[in-house]
Amino acid sequence: MNLIDLRDVYKIYNEGYENEVRALNGVSLEIGRGEFVSIVGASGSGKSTLMNILGCLDIPTYGTYYLDGQDVGEMTDAQLSRIRNKEVGFIFQGFNLIPELNAYENVELPLIYRGLSAGQRHEMVMEALARVGLTERARHRPSEMSGGQQQRVAIARAISTQPPIIMADEPTGALDSKTGEHVLEILKGLHQSGTTVILITHNSALADASERIISISDGVIIDDRLTRGAAV
Repeated sequence: MNLIDLRDVYKIYNEGYENEVRALNGVSLEIGRGEFVSIVGASGSGKSTLMNILGCLDIPTYGTYYLDGQDVGEMTDAQLSRIRNKEVGFIFQGFNLIPELNAYENVELPLIYRGLSAGQRHEMVMEALARVGLTERARHRPSEMSGGQQQRVAIARAISTQPPIIMADEPTGALDSKTGEHVLEILKGLHQSGTTVILITHNSALADASERIISISDGVIIDDRLTRGAAV
């Protein structure tokens, strides 16, 4: 069974009106457990809409989405929220850190939502910060850190709950090339440890680091190929 299974999925805005937009136009896609996949496309291609559906931030207008065998379209809002908190870790270009909280507190947030004890949270936060090399910055706020450090905090927050899926939307877009390479190495490490990594990017060089590249244009998948580094 595939971890992710999209079948003839459409996402339509203003359906039936003159300004109707088909952000996704009949997308079918399968992603196996433990894959490292890049979804590439120009601005407006539908790649972010696809990520929102894959991450249960949105639901299809038509079609079905099975996540680990579960029909996402049949889930309540509460069930979708639990899926997002337990199954998926999100990394965004803009970091999305809370400026009033320090690194430790930002990483701790999803663990609080899961109702874990303070002791459990502390262990998991410090483990996540250690994986991105930021234990010494645990008490610093975002304003006291560089962009690269902030993105590493965002990655630590995404992995703190040890989710089976990481979705990274242009995670290096706001970083210089050297820092971006560091972030990419972290994503590769997560993949090597068994995490399914889905990278959304317009950067073809970044996409080449994955095992598989899915190209999307005008809401339609136009190419799906393995990269040279893919396992055979």
